Amino acid sequence: MKKWCLAGLLPAMMLGACAGQKEPNTLTKEEIADGWELLFDGKTMNGWRDYNGTELTQPWHVVDGCIQAKGSGSDGDGYIVTDQQFDNFILDWDWKLTHGGNSGMLYHVVENPYFKVPYVTGPEYQLIDNEGWEEVNAPDTLQPWQKLGVDYAMHLPDMEGVTVNPPGEWNNSRIVFDNGHVEHWLNGKKILEFEAWTEDWQARKNSGKWEHAPEYGLGRTGVICLQDHGDPASFRNIKIKRLPKKEEGKKAIFNGKDLTGWKAYGTEKWYVDEEGLLVCESGPDKKYGYLATDDYYKDFDLTVKFKQLANGNSGIFFRSFVEEPAIVHGWQCEVAPKGEDSGGIYESYGRGWLVQIPDEKEDILKEGEWNEMRIRVEGDHVQTWLNGEPMADFNDEEIGKAQGRIALQIHDGGGIKVQWKDLEIERL
Repeated sequence: MKKWCLAGLLPAMMLGACAGQKEPNTLTKEEIADGWELLFDGKTMNGWRDYNGTELTQPWHVVDGCIQAKGSGSDGDGYIVTDQQFDNFILDWDWKLTHGGNSGMLYHVVENPYFKVPYVTGPEYQLIDNEGWEEVNAPDTLQPWQKLGVDYAMHLPDMEGVTVNPPGEWNNSRIVFDNGHVEHWLNGKKILEFEAWTEDWQARKNSGKWEHAPEYGLGRTGVICLQDHGDPASFRNIKIKRLPKKEEGKKAIFNGKDLTGWKAYGTEKWYVDEEGLLVCESGPDKKYGYLATDDYYKDFDLTVKFKQLANGNSGIFFRSFVEEPAIVHGWQCEVAPKGEDSGGIYESYGRGWLVQIPDEKEDILKEGEWNEMRIRVEGDHVQTWLNGEPMADFNDEEIGKAQGRIALQIHDGGGIKVQWKDLEIERL
């Protein structure tokens, strides 16, 4: 994996040098040639809007060449986001706070009306005046995971040798996100480095502040977000350089041994049997149950084999997200008894059936035998095949906007038992 060397970063991050070389909120010819883009033109709020909105109504404005939060935001509002989404990138910006100020830069933020605030999906580089905040809010004190430069509530920085300019003066920060490799920089020094989505990352997520935020940090793409946390904050020289996506090829998402990489929601049964098959089985509560990946997939080609041992009313969700304790929102490729549209697409909220299967195709399903379902989703284009025969082929704008997990379903009502194997996926 490519690493970004300190020698190459320092010239671009030395604030005094940059100030002497060019006007704020501009790019040099070399930067443009290297792929950098400005996210703020220094004059207008073009390219920014409310979180979950279509226009800018939040109290952010341009003052003296800076994007500035007026300081009237709160935990529940005051967030603005970029029009564009970004996956792998180097994000660089200057910032300054008032005494006791609190703000943040978030990325990979997923927008959906269900998510009322961006931090339940997007990681945050914390921006805060540590000492001033504690003076203003005494006797409250900051926890280590709340301080300047942290990957909020997840990873702590090493601030040794870092000079932080006081409130009212400019500092510079940088986030590198390179296919899961993450770095935080502050005033020319790397203060934090970690790998996203590893076992350690999952353990941190599931044991702290994000324990009941199941979608936190899973997005591989999303909008950039600025936070108004009730204190005036200023930003300038916000620029980003896109990095290439690493090609992964086809991979297995079930290891044939245990449920590593998956998480069960609800009280129904999910287990691996003695033959190495994944089994879903109704439990005593006879309710809906789900087994969802720990990872998000946007564009993908998925193949799954299944055998319906009893009432086979199940399904494969895609671009979905979890509402605890056991609700999945998204789109389902139906796996059901004969005559009930296996291979069709159902939306779990709102519109219901998007594609149902013609009666003449119902015999493609082999009850009591192994079947293969293939699902390909690219942009807004969805295709499904059952045992090699095309079942659904359509475009949908709402699906095109989404990303999310793969999730297997147990339908409610009881009496269901389905075996699964050979779950393989390729990111597109």
